[in-house]
This record gives sequence, structure tokens and C-alpha cells, in this order.
Amino acid sequence: IFNLHYLLVLLLSAVGAQKFGQGPAANFVPYVGQQPPQSLQFQQQQQQQQQQQQQLQQQQQQQQPPQPPQPPFPAGGPPARRGGAGPGGAGGGWKLAEEESCREDVTRVCPKHTWSNNLAVLECLQDVREPENEISSDCNHLLWNYKLNLTTDPKFESVAREVCKSTISEIKECADEPLGKGYVVSCLVDHRGNITEYQCHQYITKMTAIIFSDYRLICGFMDDCKNDINTLKCGSIRLGEKDAHSQGEVVSCLEKGLVKEAEEKEPKNQVSELCKKAILRVAELSSDDFHLDRHLYFACRDDRERFCENTQAGEGRVYKCLFNHKFEESMSEKCREALTTRQKLIAQDYKVSYSLAKSCKSDLKKYRCNVENLPRSREARLSYLLMCLESAVHRGRQVSSECQGEMLDYRRMLMEDFSLSPEIILSCRGEIEHHCSGLHRKGRTLHCLMKVVRGEKGNLGMNCQQALQTLIQETDPGADYRIDRALNEACESVIQTACKHIRSGDPMILSCLMEHLYTEKMVEDCEHRLLELQYFISRDWKLDPVLYRKCQGDASRLCHTHGWNETSELMPPGAVFSCLYRHAYRTEEQGRRLSRECRAEVQRILHQRAMDVKLDPALQDKCLIDLGKWCSEKTETGQELECLQDHLDDLAVECRDIVGNLTELESEDIQIEALLMRACEPIIQNFCHDVADNQIDSGDLMECLIQNKHQKDMNEKCAIGVTHFQLVQMKDFRFSYKFKMACKEDVLKLCPNIKKKVDVVICLSTTVRNDTLQEAKEHRVSLKCRKQLRVEELEMTEDIRLEPDLYEACKSDIRNHCSTVQYGNAQIIECLKENKKQLSTRCHQKVFKLQETEMMDPELDYTLMRVCKQMIKRFCPEADSKTMLQCLKQNKNSELMDPKCKQMITKRQITQNTDYRLNPVLRKACKADIPKFCHGILTKAKDDSELEGQVISCLKLRYADQRLSSDCEDQIRIIIQESALDYRLDPQLQLHCSDEIASLCAEEAAAQEQTGQVEECLKVNLLKIKTEMCKKEVLNMLKESKADIFVDPVLHTACALDIKHHCAAITPGRGRQMSCLMEALEDKRVRLQPECKKRLNDRIEMWSYAAKVAPADGFSDLAMQVMTSPSKNYILSVISGSICILFLIGLMCGRITKQVTRELKDR
Repeated sequence: IFNLHYLLVLLLSAVGAQKFGQGPAANFVPYVGQQPPQSLQFQQQQQQQQQQQQQLQQQQQQQQPPQPPQPPFPAGGPPARRGGAGPGGAGGGWKLAEEESCREDVTRVCPKHTWSNNLAVLECLQDVREPENEISSDCNHLLWNYKLNLTTDPKFESVAREVCKSTISEIKECADEPLGKGYVVSCLVDHRGNITEYQCHQYITKMTAIIFSDYRLICGFMDDCKNDINTLKCGSIRLGEKDAHSQGEVVSCLEKGLVKEAEEKEPKNQVSELCKKAILRVAELSSDDFHLDRHLYFACRDDRERFCENTQAGEGRVYKCLFNHKFEESMSEKCREALTTRQKLIAQDYKVSYSLAKSCKSDLKKYRCNVENLPRSREARLSYLLMCLESAVHRGRQVSSECQGEMLDYRRMLMEDFSLSPEIILSCRGEIEHHCSGLHRKGRTLHCLMKVVRGEKGNLGMNCQQALQTLIQETDPGADYRIDRALNEACESVIQTACKHIRSGDPMILSCLMEHLYTEKMVEDCEHRLLELQYFISRDWKLDPVLYRKCQGDASRLCHTHGWNETSELMPPGAVFSCLYRHAYRTEEQGRRLSRECRAEVQRILHQRAMDVKLDPALQDKCLIDLGKWCSEKTETGQELECLQDHLDDLAVECRDIVGNLTELESEDIQIEALLMRACEPIIQNFCHDVADNQIDSGDLMECLIQNKHQKDMNEKCAIGVTHFQLVQMKDFRFSYKFKMACKEDVLKLCPNIKKKVDVVICLSTTVRNDTLQEAKEHRVSLKCRKQLRVEELEMTEDIRLEPDLYEACKSDIRNHCSTVQYGNAQIIECLKENKKQLSTRCHQKVFKLQETEMMDPELDYTLMRVCKQMIKRFCPEADSKTMLQCLKQNKNSELMDPKCKQMITKRQITQNTDYRLNPVLRKACKADIPKFCHGILTKAKDDSELEGQVISCLKLRYADQRLSSDCEDQIRIIIQESALDYRLDPQLQLHCSDEIASLCAEEAAAQEQTGQVEECLKVNLLKIKTEMCKKEVLNMLKESKADIFVDPVLHTACALDIKHHCAAITPGRGRQMSCLMEALEDKRVRLQPECKKRLNDRIEMWSYAAKVAPADGFSDLAMQVMTSPSKNYILSVISGSICILFLIGLMCGRITKQVTRELKDR
């Protein structure tokens, strides 16, 4: 058996010009279809070659065993030598290096150890490209004829059959080829990728290198591409070119014409179908060894030495190495261009990549992705292969790791260089030139276009956007972030720190990056690249591999979706995901729901996409105009959605519906608001971790955040976010999930056609109150709704903005009187209460109504509940919400009472005493007394405005006269006692004596000891008071104090021991203990305490003076004054005399009116 080297020498020494029979058009027999025109010298050479061939045949017939034939030589060459050559051409055969026309070139260019091997010399000379080493025309001529004779020699086939005997038997197509026609060699070249026998593979590879050195040596290529060569001006087919034996430039030119055609809408010169197939087939056959692509070999020879020196040639390894270094700074431009052309051919025909076609061959066949199963009018494009195999991976099928590795490389290749995708060049040429010129490396152009699509740099045409979306689906970077080189480089530092716990290449890396968006760990460049990619992933749910894997069954069942690599023109972007999330939050009663795994993934995606409105296709599409109209200045993170929610009522119908649905979804699962959750993380961990850990939120987490909104740990961002969500909730009761679920049936029945939450709350609470007041047997509002309604009412009291009617009525007043006060904690409401007298009429009325509601239900008084929270737990744990303030008032003077709470209770008492309507207990107790004794005041009263304590003052006077009902008397006694200790609780006194207090009792007022010192000061200075109204109020106080000692705290304190000793058996009330003390004072046997005796004498003097100056209030007062007057007898005499005189005049003068006859009376 001949060894490989001997056979090669035999072949290289063989002579003959007999042509092989040409094979089928689809196969390339290594033979030129048409020989070039022959010059006279060439004809002479051929004649000599024929003579030498005849001599060689004669010699072979004589020799046993047969020796390798003598090689031919051109005209002028040496005569053939006898005695065949040994292995490697080292024997005594004809030497190419010894030919006169090439001897000088071989000596100058080729290493000496190669001179004896014709094959080595041939390879050396045909690989020369440097101008200084250019070989002569005669040597070029010799090489051409040598290769021509070599490839047309009949023994070419016999050598191949000998070397590749086992291979031919394995490849059925080659074994069936007829003998002696050259078809076997053609077949072996065609199936070179399947040859496993080492010697055969090496032999065929060497011969292919010779054949591919000149397009004219490839059978059928000239016939198929002759016209295209001329049309595209790819060079001459005549002999005499400088590099006549290496016409790789012609094939390269045709390849460029082919790829350029795909990038133009209306190409000027179209490559014919026959030539197109020929070009791609040549590229396929040269896919394993870069030496076979002559143009690329010469363009990248230096770059190969620079970047791929240690890469062994064969199986496409050098190609792949060069592809990986394509965008290196030191890569030569001519090599980069040649590599790009090669990659574009791969994009058109995946078999041009040897490694990809070989690694994925079995998977392509298994999953019916091969050429035979291509859809009609589809070519064997790289994109089809990628999408078909990706579909198998997404469906959970097993694709070999080698194939997946190759797919990853080529998906990365497509993402790195936009020019490899003809659709991008065709559809986005204008956008690239206008927005992205100069960004042609490492995927930056694609990301630039993505940025334009997001609306950050202008507008992008729909065709370009569709081309980008298609490319993203082909490359599927969602499955492995490393495919997107621009993203990979930008986010490398973030991945190493924030996502180091996730395996490299895992699809969850992108999810991890999204979770760290807008955090301290995220860098700006990574943020931009990530959002640019996510924009496209969000528009095709299949591009998130984890979501697709977990939800493909649900999507097929509920949303009627297609396969991974199939699309529906009728389905808008994001439609499938919208369908999924609608089913994700359905209850069991509502019907079909998502599986647990799919629901978790849908929630994950919702949480991530809520960070940017552009990641929600439906929202951006329907709200584009509204975003520009209302939110153009809202550029910070998360502001756009908040802006749309703020302007909900102003939005277009479609946009309003989408924003409303999204807000309704957030109310059920507030974790969708990822930015809010991130800001509130400390509060959640400390106060809400129990509800946060629940898989089903149902609004509990937001309710917890609202309840803890004013904790010390609360940061500003979280508080603002929670308040904003509360404000949004007020626009529609559906936005409060728990409220909606608890009360939806009650709303439909009792409050139909009401949308705003505040209106629904008012409607339901009014119904509850009416049922309570009327003591209805059965409440119309369900129990579960009443409970949740209470929660909503309490939440609304915290911020005036949560009560839109009050807020709108008081906006100008807030600006005028509370501009420095912050919202929240009911601070604005408290400020308005304190400035009540300066408020506008409308605002004043609303504040009065609010206070009336709070006094009826103190639990709705947010400030009181907040300030007195601990005191309520201490003193009033069992108290009902309605009696909470009453309980606090009773414990106000306890030593354990918190000073701040005590101050707040006093404020509320002051408010209550301004109007009896603000004191529900008094109002109920005195409901019969008020209209009886204070009717005149009521007739002058206006709704929603204070009576400034007039009714209570009226009742106080009747208390002194002991004319009130017992219940009313008890309440008035309490009020008198409290106001006697603190003058501020007497609105009439404060109103009329403010100047006197400031001038006469400033020191006592400043102390605010609430011990009655201010009132005592006014009493002592009664004679100094000039204002009649103030004097009257002080006199009223003195009159009230006569009714009972308890209403005179100074006197009661001074006489406490004497009351205990001398009046202990006397029942308090109706002045009985006061009378006891007066009797003790007059009884000389009783010795009172000095302070008590002094105070009693002062009171007697004051009462005496008061009796003299106080005007009579009614006939009884007048009679009392007359009876107690020193001139009582004189006054009574005058009155009696006046009556007698009037009687006498009547008797003497008769009637005054004229007498009328009976007839006139009866008429």
C-alpha cells in the first residue's frame, strides 16, 4: 500500500492532459470548465507535455512493480529522468525547483529543505503575495500548466481511490460513482467534512488547496459565473495577469457582490442563481481551512500570525480565532473586511461555517431544522438554523453542548456587527447614518439603534424597529447575556459584585441586573445597555427563556400562542404577557388561573418592568401622546408612571384604561412598584416582614406601610412613595384592593355610578351612620365592608390631600397660612384649625364639618390619636372609639399623663367649647335645654360656623340659676370647672377680655399652669376693667361660682380642709357646700383656715359688687336685684304708687276707645 507522501509524489509526477468527465452541476469536479486561450508558447509546452506523457506510459508498462511516473515540464525544461522519485519528491524524479523559469524564485522565496518536494514548492510559490517576493511571469506560467495537467490527469482518480479506499466504501454517494470519469474525486471533495480517515482527509485537503488557488480549476464555476464576473467587473479571465495562478480575488469579488445584493432594495447588478449557488458551495468547501479562501488567506496572513499563531489549521479553527479578534485595534482593515464578508456568507448559508455545520448536524436532523425541512421560499440562512434550534432548547429538548457552544458564538457574532444582518442595513441605513455614524464595533451600532427606538435620540422607522426585533429574536441575548458584547462589557463589574452568586451565562443574570437597576451597585453605562435590550425583550415574551419555559403551557392554554420561532402578525407586542398577567391575579372564583411557577415568573417580570414605562409596550404605545403632553419634564426614574397616575382624569381613554388597570394591579401586589419597595426596604424588614414574605400580597403590605409611614426609620423616599400611592388610590376605589374586594357588592348596591374612592367612602360611611342613628335591625353595609371602611377612613385623616374636597376648598388658605408646614401627619389640617378665624368662608365651613366629624368619632382625629397613642393604651384601653376623648379628658390631670397629650386634649376642649355642636355629649345631654333657654342665639346661628361659645355661656347662666335638667347640669358643671382652671376653655371670656388679659394678667397667662390664676386675676382686677363686655363676662364667672364651690378652683383649693371638716356631710351641687362655708364664716364658733377665710371675704365683696353693677338678665334677676337693693322700700313704694295712679285715671276718665252699638258689633 502506498503511503500518503508517496501517493502525493506519484500524483505530482503524473503527466496527462486528458480531461475528466464533468460531473453534475451541483458538484464541483476539480477541473476548469474552459481552458484559457493558449499562446504559441503554451501550445509548444503542451506538445512537449504530450510527448513526455507517451514516454511515461511506455516506461510504466515495462516496469514491474509500477514506479511513479515522471512529471511533465514546460518548454525549455530538462528531459525526464528515469528512476521514480522517493517519498516527498526526494528521489530522482523531476524537480519543480530545478526548472529554469522558477529556479531563481524558488531559491529566493522558498526554504532550502522544501526544494526537493514539488508539493512544498508549489505551496510555497502560490502563497507568495509580498511585492518584493513577487514571482516571475514565466514561473507563474509554469505553475498554471503544472496544476492544470495535475488536475486533469486520469491517475488523479486512481491515486484517490487507493488512498481513500475505506472512505469511498463508507460514503455511498462516492462508491456509486463510475470509474475513470473523475467523479470520485469530485465526490470526495464534496464530502470532505465527512472523511474521518486521516491520510485520505490530508490528501483531499492538499488537492483542494491546489484546486481553490484558481477559480478556473473548479469545474463548472467558469460556466456558472462567467457572465457575473464580467457584469460585476471582478477581473479578467485571460491569461497574463500578474498573479495568473492565484485568482482568489475573483471569487472574493463575486462574494462581495452577493452579500451587497442582499443589503440593497433594488440592486443594480444581481448575481445569477447558478452563480450564487456556486459561490456559496465554494465557500462551504473552503470552510474548514482558511488556506482555501485565497483572498482571506492573503488578507489575514499577518493577523493570523499575530492573533492565532498557536491555533492549528483545519476544522475552521483559524476562521473562528480571527472572528474573535475581528474588532481588535491591531487587526488590519483589509483582514477585517475579508472576515466580515466571510461572516456575511455564513449569515446567508450556515454551512459556510464548518464548525457550526459539523457540530449541529445531528441536532439539525433530529429537530427537522435541515435544508429538507425548510419552509417554502426560505434559504438555509443562519437565522433559520439558530431560531429552529433555539426553539428546541426553549421547549426543553436536548441539544448537544458542542452545538449550543457554536450557536452561542454565532449569536454573539450577529450582535457584535450589525453589518452581518442584511435586514438591518436595508431597513436602518438612514437611522445609522443620522444617529449612529462612527459606532461600528462591538455591538455599539445596534445599541445605538436600540437607544433611538426607546425614544432617547429621535424616532425610528417601523421597518428598522421590526428588523431589530427580528435580530434580537435570532440572537436571543435574553438566554445568555454574553451574546450581547456591549452589554457584557458595560455590566461586567456589576455582574462580578451584584450577581456573582449566579453561574456565568445563566438567563437569570439579566434578571439580577434588573433587580439592581437604579441601585448603588449599578453603573450608568450598564443601566443604559440593559434598558436598551430589555425594551425589545419586553415586546416578545419568548425572549425571556425562564418565563417562556415556565409559562409556555399556560400561554398556549389561555392565550392561544404559537411556537417559539413562529410569529403572528395579528398579535401586537406584549399581548401574550398582558394576557398572562391578567390571569395571574385571578381568584379561584373568577375561573382559569396560571400555574404557581408561571405566576411567580409573571410577578418577577412585572416587578422588573415597572421601573420604566418603556418596558411596558401597551403603556408606551397607548400613552405616547399623553406622556409628551403631561410628563415631558418628568425624566427621573419612575416619574413617568407617577405623572400619568397624577393626570389620570386628563388622559385619553385608552391610556387611562391601561394606567388604571396597572394601578389596580399594583394595589393588589405593591411589590410591582420595585423602586418603592427598594426605598421602603428598612421599614418592610422592621415592621412588615410577615406580610412581605407572603406569596400572595392582597394589599396587606401597602396597608402595613401606610400604618408605619411615620416611624422613625421611615426615609423620605419611602414616605413620599407611599403617600403618592394613597393619593392615586383616591381617584378610583378599585385602586384599593382590600377595599374593593370587601365592599364591591355594597358599592354596587348602595353607591352605584360612584367612582372616586372618597365619594364611595362618604357614601358608605353615611349609610353606616344613618343605620346606627336609626338603630336599624340590620345594617345595609356588610360587616366585612364596615371593617375595611374603617381602615380607609382612618388612613384618609393622615393627609389633607387624601380628602380632595377639603384640600380643594383650602388650597389658597394653605398657601397663605400654612406654606411652611409639611404635608403628612395631619399637620396641614392642624395648621388650618389653629388659623380657623383667618380662613376663607368655604374653607372654614369644611374645617368645621371635619371637626364636627372628629368630635363625634375621636378615632378619626389623627393628631390626637398619634400624640396620645400611649396614653390611650394606659388610661383608655377599653374605651370605645366614640368615647375616647371623653376618657382622655377625665384623666387629663393625672400625674401620669404625658404633657404633650395633655396639651392636645386641652386644644380639643377649647375647640369643643367654641360650639355646642362640637361637643356630642353636651349636645345630647342638653338637647331639650338649648332650644328652651338659648333659642335667640340659635336663630342667629349659621350652619358650619362657630357660635363662639354663646350657647354654652347661655347654659352656664342657667346653671347658676339652677334651672337646667340634671343631665345638662352635669355636663355644664364639668365645662365650668374646666374653664375655671383654664380661661382658654371659655371662648366668650377669651374673645372679650383678650386685651385685659394681656395688660392686667400677662404673667399669669404666660405661665399656662391651668390652675385658674388668670380668672382669679380678672376677678381681683374687676374694678380696673373698662370694657363692658369683658366686665360682664367676669361678673358671669362670679355668678357661676356662687352656684357651686367646685367651679371656683382657687376658693376650692383654699377651703379644701374646711369643707372636709365642716361640710363633709353636705352633698355637693346646687350651692350647698358654698352655703355651708358661708354659714361657717358667720359662725364665730367656727374657725376657718386663714386663706379660706380671706378668699371667702373676697368673694362676698365681689358678689356684692357684681350684684350692684351686673345688669338684670330677665324678670327674675330684676326682682332679685330689687329685693336685695338697700333702697328696696323706696323702689316698691314708687312702683305701688304708679299702679294706683293708673287705676284712678281709669276710673275717672272712663274708657279711651269709642263705644260701639250692638248692631255694629253683631254685623
